[in-house]
Amino acid sequence: MAGTVDPSAYRDAVVVLATAGVVVPFAKSLRINSVIAFVACGALLGPFGLGGLVSTLPFLSTITVSNAEALAGPAELGVAFLLFVIGLELSLERLLTMRRLVFGLGLGQVGLCAGVIGLIAYALGQPATPALIIGFGLALSSTAMVVELFAGQRRTTTTAGRTSFAILLAQDLAVIPLLFLISVLDAQNGSGSLVAGLLQAFIQAFAAILVITVIGRFALRPLFRLVASTHSAESFMAATLLTALGTGLIAAAAGLSMGLGAFIAGLLLAETEFRRAVEATIDPFKSLLIGVFFLTVGMGVNPAEIAAHPIAILAVAAGLLAIKGLIIFLLARRFRLSHAGALETAIMVAPGGEFAFVLLNAAGGVGLIGHEASSVALAAVSLTMVALPLLARFARHLAQRLAPPVVLPDEAQVLPPGDHAPRAIVVGGGRVGRLVSSMLEEHGKSHIIIDSDATLITGQRRAGRPAFYGDATQPHFLQLCGLKDATALIVTIDNPRAVDETVRAARALRPDLVIVARARDAAHARHLYEIGVNDAVPETIEASLQLSEAALVGLGVPMGLVIASVHERRDDFRAQLKPADAEAAERALPRHARSRRL
Repeated sequence: MAGTVDPSAYRDAVVVLATAGVVVPFAKSLRINSVIAFVACGALLGPFGLGGLVSTLPFLSTITVSNAEALAGPAELGVAFLLFVIGLELSLERLLTMRRLVFGLGLGQVGLCAGVIGLIAYALGQPATPALIIGFGLALSSTAMVVELFAGQRRTTTTAGRTSFAILLAQDLAVIPLLFLISVLDAQNGSGSLVAGLLQAFIQAFAAILVITVIGRFALRPLFRLVASTHSAESFMAATLLTALGTGLIAAAAGLSMGLGAFIAGLLLAETEFRRAVEATIDPFKSLLIGVFFLTVGMGVNPAEIAAHPIAILAVAAGLLAIKGLIIFLLARRFRLSHAGALETAIMVAPGGEFAFVLLNAAGGVGLIGHEASSVALAAVSLTMVALPLLARFARHLAQRLAPPVVLPDEAQVLPPGDHAPRAIVVGGGRVGRLVSSMLEEHGKSHIIIDSDATLITGQRRAGRPAFYGDATQPHFLQLCGLKDATALIVTIDNPRAVDETVRAARALRPDLVIVARARDAAHARHLYEIGVNDAVPETIEASLQLSEAALVGLGVPMGLVIASVHERRDDFRAQLKPADAEAAERALPRHARSRRL
């Protein structure tokens, strides 16, 4: 019925959606991290920002949140979903593979950093319990930001990327017992025996974990099989949300955090065949609810308090970076990382993270830590997180300068031929590159192989192939390889970013060159056509065509008809992926430079 809806009831939801749907994408376009954007929006629109001016300027009530407590529920859900996804990622196989770094370097970092920071807090006048909580809170780093920065640089498989991920994994594991510790300390509530409080808390925790584990072990797989059999995306989404929320509520009913229950549910689902589908389903909800959490974090930032303790906040931030950085660097060197890898890891992991807000806010909510100490610590953590993107660039630059020069084997030091003979250039000496090379040899096509992996080049040269070491994304190296007189460039590497850079460099030097490139999927192939390849070969499409060919021949369809059908379907895909202007541009090329004419 018209006129019965109170718009003010939906004001907070609109502010959250506007932040997530408008402000954060705009911030990303400016290369501002989404976590920082959420925190900044919370500070601006919260009760200590524009929300505090509502009494003077009533119209601001439509775009601000005057009561951050109204978002406490969704924010807690965001933390629960974050831990649920972390549980999904913590498969036993991954932990065993990285056990040395996770349980050695990672847990060692948490323990040493927490001990040193806690002792400093105690020496500065904090009681033992708050000092312990501050130590552990500041020992944790930002999983969301560090992983996003490495992924954005496509450097998750580097030494620093793998080591940082192992440390973050250990920190994520440590969050669960730390939340439990706060629950235990809250259980005694300043009265009664500590032993009795611990015993009661452990019994409750054991009972809750046992119930969640038993129900999950026997019910989750059959439940998801039943839901999956309906082929209903909505039902699968509902079952996923029910699992994360239901286990969280069971844990909360036992006096534990919702995150602990959701984390256990994630661990149980990680061992099932539904793990990846659950991750894909939960990701949009996780991102939005975690955004709500960081929005509430920003709303708790009081500029007046920061202005009252600027020296203390800067000192804590600088001390945090120095202490954690030094400890992580020394531990990484102890675990035989190179100077460059250890230094980059230390700089990336030294800033504080989102779980500092979770732990310190949880401790502050039950009176285990004073408001002033918590505010100064969290303000310092916020400052280090804001500085993290800049620190990441500095760490990368410094690591590159400190990295030892690459010592190439003799086979990889052979220079490309300078005879200006026309030949094809194969970029990539892996399995695909070797197969392309053998086909070119079979048909008498002169060619060379280039790769930035000295090991691959050494193996190719020992096998008698004309292989040369170098970076194909560098125009100067392509020129040394004879690109000016080359008949074709075949890019076989599986790194999409390197493929793109190689294609752009080659096309800028030779507008008339035939370029054939390997693509990850149809979207990547379409992108490659847009930047100038003559033919892009998507792995997913080619695999499906080959499977179809084998299946049709096996079912008795004549080979000639199958081959013709596959070729026709391949041409259809090529026509769909190529931009309209690409066809016209290709027709304008010399005949020898058109698609499929090497």
